[in-house]
Amino acid sequence: MADNFRMTQHLPYPAATHRYARVLSIAGSDSGGGAGIQADLKTFSALGCYGMTAITALTAQNTRGVMVIHGVPAEFLKAQLQAVIEDIGVDAVKIGMLHSPEVVRVVAWAVEHYQIKQVVLDPVMVATSGDRLIEQATVQVLQRELFPLVSVITPNLDEAALLLGRPIPDAQALEQAAADLLALGAPAVLLKGGHLPGEAVVDVLAEPGRPWLHLRSERIASKNVHGTGCTLSSAMAAYLAQGWPLREAVEQARSYILAAIHAGASVQTGHGHGPLCHGHAPVPTHLFALPGA
Repeated sequence: MADNFRMTQHLPYPAATHRYARVLSIAGSDSGGGAGIQADLKTFSALGCYGMTAITALTAQNTRGVMVIHGVPAEFLKAQLQAVIEDIGVDAVKIGMLHSPEVVRVVAWAVEHYQIKQVVLDPVMVATSGDRLIEQATVQVLQRELFPLVSVITPNLDEAALLLGRPIPDAQALEQAAADLLALGAPAVLLKGGHLPGEAVVDVLAEPGRPWLHLRSERIASKNVHGTGCTLSSAMAAYLAQGWPLREAVEQARSYILAAIHAGASVQTGHGHGPLCHGHAPVPTHLFALPGA
């Protein structure tokens, strides 16, 4: 076997004619594997993309909750970003948990410095338990310095309420909330209404100068919904990386996550809120490569 291995080392490399659709997750690590960069990487692979990470924070967590958060220094985050982008490059970026103003500024620097055009920002601010994950000073820097640089933000109702300083009590309040989020500087907003009561889930995609898209689906009965926000935003980034326009990327990503929730509803993982079934469907092989080396 050793002789065979030595022989293969002398074979010429094939000419590179294609490349993967490249998606970078800038987010926290979930040791339980259901959310954060772990969910992002699973989603990228399921949707035919090459996934990379720049980790902003480490967490000790499982299906029951978050025990400890350890923030990564901004300098080390910058080193991760430089290492990945300058060698492999990116077609789209998903941004998740950013725990400090310094970390936000590093991410904003990278988006601007490397002229990254397809950026999905999931403003992770509130844990499932209701605990606030970032300080108000970080929220202000996020809004001022990062919102204008991204393609779309994807807050849930708790995050939108924190950004706007008021609750969003019902579906009728979604449109005004989306409009007010646009006024904060985001080029587009996908406001997720999944936390509202009722048998239907309604999300609103707001884009200036275009009719707003109202996405409605029946609520799926499942306790395995840990990581839904991470998964939706990373699926959007995966479709954007493959060349889908924003509106179609949102629709495709939403279809993917609904199927992932349905497929994982009867699966037991841990003793709390389990993850989705990210690998619920095979991906056509043509999605794995883009023309050009």
